[in-house]
Amino acid sequence: MQFGGVTAVDNFSMEINKGEIVALIGPNGAGKTTAFNAVTGVYQPTAGRIPLLDENITGLRPDEGTLRGIARTFQNIRLFSSMTVFENVLTAHHLRRTGNLFSATFRFNRAEEKRMREDTDALLRQVDLYDLRDEMATSLPYGKQRLLEIVRALATKPKLLLLDEPAAGMNPQETDELGEF
Repeated sequence: MQFGGVTAVDNFSMEINKGEIVALIGPNGAGKTTAFNAVTGVYQPTAGRIPLLDENITGLRPDEGTLRGIARTFQNIRLFSSMTVFENVLTAHHLRRTGNLFSATFRFNRAEEKRMREDTDALLRQVDLYDLRDEMATSLPYGKQRLLEIVRALATKPKLLLLDEPAAGMNPQETDELGEF
C-alpha cells in the first residue's frame, strides 16, 4: 500500500485458519491499521491480492466486505450515539436480514425480526451488557463502549473479525476482562 512516494505496507502476508486468534503487532506507524483498511476495503491496495476463503476480495468496498463476512472495530470507538445499547447491536443484525422494504412494510418479516431481537439480547447477556440495553450507547463507561463495539461487530456473524487496538484506552481490569471474553 503506497501513498504517493511513501510505502505504508510492503511484502505483507498473513494466513489465518478457522477459529484461530492472531495478533498483528508492531510499533506506531508500522502499517497495522493500513493493512486492516486494505482488507476491509477502506483503501484500495496499490499492489498485491487479498484472498478470503478462496475468493479474491481485493478492492471491494467496505459494505461488500461486510456482506462477505468481514467485520472490524476501529482505534477510536464508532458507536451510533443517538441509539441505545440494544439498538446499536440490533442494527448490525440487520446487515444479514433477508427481508426487503415490501416484507417490512407488510410485516411479513416478523419471525426474522423476532430472531434478530433474541440474538441481540443473547449477545448482550453473554457480555454482561443486558442490564444496560436501554441506556444510550455513549453514556456507557469507556470500557463498556469498547466492548459494545466488539459485540456489534460480532452481531454481523463475521468469518473474519478485525479488532484494531481493542484495548486502547482501557484500564488494566477492563483489558483483563476483554482478554477473558
